[in-house]
Amino acid sequence: MSSYFQALLADVGIGVLGGLSVYVILAVGQLSLGNAAFMAIGAYVASMLTVWSGWPLSLALVAGALVSGFVGLLIGFPALRLRGIYLAVATLGFGEMTRSFFLYFEPTGAASGFRGMHYVSAVTIWIWTAGVLAFLLALERSRLWLEFRAVRDDETAAEMSGLDTTRLKLLAFSISATIGGIAGGLFAHRHVFIEPPNFGFEQSVDMVLITILGGSELALGALAGSLILTLLPEALRFAANWRLASFGALLVLILLLRRQGLLDRSFYRLLGRLTGGSRG
Repeated sequence: MSSYFQALLADVGIGVLGGLSVYVILAVGQLSLGNAAFMAIGAYVASMLTVWSGWPLSLALVAGALVSGFVGLLIGFPALRLRGIYLAVATLGFGEMTRSFFLYFEPTGAASGFRGMHYVSAVTIWIWTAGVLAFLLALERSRLWLEFRAVRDDETAAEMSGLDTTRLKLLAFSISATIGGIAGGLFAHRHVFIEPPNFGFEQSVDMVLITILGGSELALGALAGSLILTLLPEALRFAANWRLASFGALLVLILLLRRQGLLDRSFYRLLGRLTGGSRG
């Protein structure tokens, strides 16, 4: 496989993780526009551990993910008071605050960026991506996921039925941030150089877009969304100067035709019929 296709494959894998990070937040009816901040935390923590301390990549990724998850838990507490557009604006502010912190944090290179990480292959990225995806596919079949969906559908009714909605939303924030941290660590070691602009508002929007395009009702939607967002611009190179305009028009068309995204729960029913099984 050529280096060009390996790079695309790696970008798709990292995009899937970014989309899954947003997917977990949406599962409890929340919208975050600052998940790139969790990527940044995971990227810098993992990179510092591998470059400065010589940690193995796997341990560094886990450490970066845990730090991101802990930060996500802390952010979740004040976020519980907010909903809808107010939460989106608050998480956007958190994202910009995190980007600005690393922009002026000298130990990690500040605006000059951080380098020295060992290069990882697309295969390594997809091993981690497949692991996280398998975890979420299993989670979708659990009672916990049903509780997440109950909070999303009607938080008041969920509370009246005895669910601890505060605990569930905090857990969703933490899981989301942990996955974002893994995505960031892999991104850093794929590109062997990171700088604060890598984790700005545009990155957060891309993560949301992957989930919305692919389908926010199931984890596999992040895979479909990442494929679209990564491969479609490459397929439109023939449009030259009209490439970005064509890309935007096609995205709008997809959303008009499939407001629920490319994949929804009917995909599982179709898959169940094809395989002779069933999926809820």
